[in-house]
Parts: sequence; C-alpha cells; structure tokens
Amino acid sequence: MTSRPLWVNIVAGVTLALALFSAVILSLGWLTHHNDAKTVPSVLGKTLPQAEKILSDAGFSIEVQDSVYIDSLKPLQVVRQIPDELDVVKSTRTVYLTINRAVPPLVEMPNIIGYSLRSAELTLQNLRLKLGDTTFKPDFAKNSVLQQLYNGVDIQPGAKIREGSKIDLVVGNGLGTSVSVPNLIGLTFGDAKAVLEGKGLGLGSVITSGGVTDTLNAFVYRQSPDRFDIDGTPRTIRPGQIVDIWLSLERPVVDSTSAGNGNKIDSSHTVHKDSTKKTSNIPKP
Repeated sequence: MTSRPLWVNIVAGVTLALALFSAVILSLGWLTHHNDAKTVPSVLGKTLPQAEKILSDAGFSIEVQDSVYIDSLKPLQVVRQIPDELDVVKSTRTVYLTINRAVPPLVEMPNIIGYSLRSAELTLQNLRLKLGDTTFKPDFAKNSVLQQLYNGVDIQPGAKIREGSKIDLVVGNGLGTSVSVPNLIGLTFGDAKAVLEGKGLGLGSVITSGGVTDTLNAFVYRQSPDRFDIDGTPRTIRPGQIVDIWLSLERPVVDSTSAGNGNKIDSSHTVHKDSTKKTSNIPKP
C-alpha cells in the first residue's frame, strides 16, 4: 500500500465503503422481512389451546402476558390480544394474550356484621363476591346484617374464599310485635333453645347447678324473664330480646296453679345455690 499513490488508496477505500453500504441496503429487506406482513387473526373468546393453534398456523408466536378472573367466561378463555385482531404486522411478531384464570383467586371475607343490607351488598361486589340468599329474622335493627354465612355456616372475617363465592345473609326485619314469654320450665336445654329460636328470641346466660356436665340434656328449672308479671298478667317481650335460663340434673315439678307467681317450682326440687356457675351463651354438651 505504501508503494501505491495516495489517490489509489482513497479510491479503493471509498469503493469498499460504497460496496458495504450497498450490501447493507440491499439486505435490509431480507433482514427486516420487509413486505412480509400478515393480518393478525382474531382469537378473542377462544380457549388458549384453540388460540395457540390459530396463531401458530398463521405463523405467529404466542406468549401469555397476563390473566384475570371473570366468572361469566370459560376457564382459559382469551379476553385480550395484542396486536388487536385484523392488525397488519410482520409475520415474526409475537402475539400477547390475556386469558381468564382457570381457578378463581382467593380473597379475604370482610366483616359486614352490622352493615345495612345495601352497604353489605356493595362491599361484597367490590371484592367480587356475590350476595346469596337473604333471610330475615325478628330483630330491632331493621335491614341490619346479623349473620354472614358461607355454605350454610358462619364465616369469620379474614377467612380466605374464592372470588365469585356466594355469601348468605341473615338480616333483621325490625319487627316490633310483642310475643308472649314461652314456658321453658321442665324442658331440656335443647328443647328450650329450639322454642326460643322459633319465637325469634335469643338465648342469654345459661347457669348450671348440681354438677351439670351434659347441658344439652339438662332441665330448665328457672327462667328470666318469667312467664307472668307479679299481678299474674302474662308477660310479653319483643322479638330479638334474650331469655336467661337455669339448668339442673333433675326435671323440676311445676305448680301450674301458681300463675300469678310466675313458674313456681315445687319444694321437692332442691337448688344448690352455692354450686351454681354461669356458663357461656352457647354451652357445649
């Protein structure tokens, strides 16, 4: 190169540069697949296997970008595609899909006890839960949620359940009609509890005496409030109020002639006051 004139080297360099530039320009079409474009087929509403086959047959690669859960759609159904359907793109383009989840995600059950029925429904909707059956129960708090149930049993706040699950509610109907105090004396605890529930009354304190261990089969020998006032007038209370009961091992003998004095127990029934103890509102048998 040193023996050649300078202008020869310059011409050679320029020629080589032009040749390389021309080669790059001429190969751009092949490198970038110029004029090799295709229309993206629509796979919305298709299941993931169906979408993969359609796009693969059209020469596109597929990638699942995201997933959501919509209970009205089929599992693994395509809900979104990028590029959109009928877009014209290069044949090597990857199509990104968003599919419907096969298994609903878990959410925490909120505490809606005490909420109004409308507020409870909105809270459930915000968490993608459904309002199931609504049962009305005699209670002062009208349209207030008293219980939240899942599959028929109480569900505690914070419990994990699937999106789309149905939550049943027990709601107060605000009835103010008075009911007569039922006679529970002589009934077993189980029967007394059923009578109270049937009248829309609540079970208050349960007090045992005489070494009672099986509360379910123990007998009621005292109740508060009593059936009658001091003057012998039948006593009435409102639905939702509670009744306290006392339990013993022996069935009490009730003097039915003493209506004015409440439910009088025969003197043959002995109550051991020193051994009485108060239990929880829901004793275990």
